[in-house]
Amino acid sequence: MIKKVLIANRGEIAVRIIRTCHEMGIHTVAVFSDVDRSSPHVLLATEAFPIGSAPSARSYLRAEKILDVAKSSGADAVHPGYGFLSENGEFAAAVREAGFTWIGPPTDAMAKMGDKVSARKLAMEEGVPVVPGSEMPVVEKTGAIELARIIGFPVMVKAVGGGGGKGIRIVNSTEELPGALERAMSESASSFSDRRVFIEKLLQRPRHIEIQVMADSHGHCVPLRERECSIQRRYQKLIEESPSTFIDNKLWRKMAQSAVAITRRSGYTGVGTVEFLVDGNKNFYFLEMNTRLQVEHPVTEMITGIDLVREQIRVADGETLSIEGDQGDYLGHAIECRVYAEDGFADFIPSTGTIAELDIPGGFGIRFDHGIRVGQRITPHYDPILGKLVAWGKNRGEAISRMRRALKECHIMGVQTTIPFCLAVLSHPGFRSGDYDTEFISAETGNLRKDGDKKRRIHHQIASVLTAIHRSDLGNKTKINGRPASPRSIWKSSGRKDALR
Repeated sequence: MIKKVLIANRGEIAVRIIRTCHEMGIHTVAVFSDVDRSSPHVLLATEAFPIGSAPSARSYLRAEKILDVAKSSGADAVHPGYGFLSENGEFAAAVREAGFTWIGPPTDAMAKMGDKVSARKLAMEEGVPVVPGSEMPVVEKTGAIELARIIGFPVMVKAVGGGGGKGIRIVNSTEELPGALERAMSESASSFSDRRVFIEKLLQRPRHIEIQVMADSHGHCVPLRERECSIQRRYQKLIEESPSTFIDNKLWRKMAQSAVAITRRSGYTGVGTVEFLVDGNKNFYFLEMNTRLQVEHPVTEMITGIDLVREQIRVADGETLSIEGDQGDYLGHAIECRVYAEDGFADFIPSTGTIAELDIPGGFGIRFDHGIRVGQRITPHYDPILGKLVAWGKNRGEAISRMRRALKECHIMGVQTTIPFCLAVLSHPGFRSGDYDTEFISAETGNLRKDGDKKRRIHHQIASVLTAIHRSDLGNKTKINGRPASPRSIWKSSGRKDALR
């Protein structure tokens, strides 16, 4: 039985995993870089150990160092979260070879589904439609041009081992292709240590729909209700919701059957996500499988009541899934807004700084998964996600209203965030009607900016007033019974010192 888990990650996802572990009576081990020394995931974990300096290559990507910490701390399992080493098959194998439990899929399944060309081949063998494209990685320009002409422009050049929107280029003509190939290969090499790319037909204005799957080593494989992830910028998701306004029950069952077939064929166990593109005629095409916990997993948790991290840990420990059969049934509607340290009205340029004020929204149906605190420095070294705000409602209208209220309550001072941009999207008639696709943000940027500038000004005015009230309130509380009050409790200070041992 798993008793102590090392979380090979940071930020909100590390906090998320730590909380479920503690609910299960499992001790946790955090790792941290120099700049994360007093981050929430460090303070919440049972133990915490330094692993290097700020650049991820010198800390969170140091597989050997992380394994050394696992050994010295007495951990018996490793959870990779998402990003960093989560889809690195060599790290997963090293974890297992060192005698630890890997809270993730088998390495063979990771290898099959992590390679997008291999995954497309597997899907085709199961009779699942794929977007027309190359069956092998592209190795030379002449062959690439010939293939692109056959499937028809526009096409996409994509990294074989990619993810998160990196290593992708859209190509509209033969002349553009050689340069796009070189740029995609270069970005793929720097991001994934793999120069291989392939070519795929660019579908016009599709919907991005994904099916969450769970599988155990006892032969059970369960699909959960779909997530709609079409609100994206540069192929990176910003707002997700479940269920989709576009998918009816009949189509969901077809997609779920395909997702289960792919999952079973790959020998996958644990929690994973099968992603599809769906065109206007509701034809769906396999896109890829993510062999890890997804950023947007809380959306599914909110409508199903299933703790996906708990299921991951149970399956890794050899237990059966806590549910059986498909889970087409769900309760209500959930929406997630990703809160990034970016200015959404300035082409999502990253924002760095120090968190000066932090007001967390709450209330019925609201969940805010985050890994930040006041005084924390937001650096350019890591993914700019600060947190994920999730709203649940009995129906979509209620979820949107609740999310709008929560976004207005959420104040993060010190860096620009995507909160004002998300508010603009939620106010847009296209989003409110459910009539949107993956081109929504790029097509509506002008209208969103026009609407958002007004909301941003109001948002900043409200934030300024609240900050002034908060500071005034702090001033009034500096004395208790005539004596100065401590700005931080002795208990918390002691806990922080213990966490930083």
